[in-house]
Amino acid sequence: MTMDRIILIGIWIVTSVLVIITTPRNKMREAIVIFLFKQALTWLFGFLVVQYKLLEYPVREFPYASRSSFSFEYFIYPSICIVFNLRFPENKSVVHKTLWYLFFPSWMTAAEVLLEKHTHLIRYINWHWYWSWGSLLFTFYLSRLFYLWFMKKQTGGSTSKCTGLFNQQ
Repeated sequence: MTMDRIILIGIWIVTSVLVIITTPRNKMREAIVIFLFKQALTWLFGFLVVQYKLLEYPVREFPYASRSSFSFEYFIYPSICIVFNLRFPENKSVVHKTLWYLFFPSWMTAAEVLLEKHTHLIRYINWHWYWSWGSLLFTFYLSRLFYLWFMKKQTGGSTSKCTGLFNQQ
């Protein structure tokens, strides 16, 4: 087994443990909705960036099925999005919420850059770290809007607006 595969397995384990310890049992339905929504977004964006040869995943799980990374697009990013949404600082200040939005794409992009430089898990072709950061920020924001909309529909609430960053529930 190559070092790249060992790193990927380690990321799977850490991500799984993170989701398990941060997801309350009574929020499993919400976690699944968040996961599937983010998965749909990352599938689309991941497909486009490899199709247009902006980046590639030399080491991937299903090399004959897809050129995108199953781990990143279908498990890791959606799982981290569960933590982002379910632990979102609802009753904190706008500054705290803004920092929450900035923290997640920042550490994930930093990790991606390290993986790009030191492994064969991802390779930038015509891609830059700030595009990763921007796309992560954008998809986290969209997932937050969707989550708030979905929860409003489920609870029958009609007074809160789905504004994501500034929403006070």
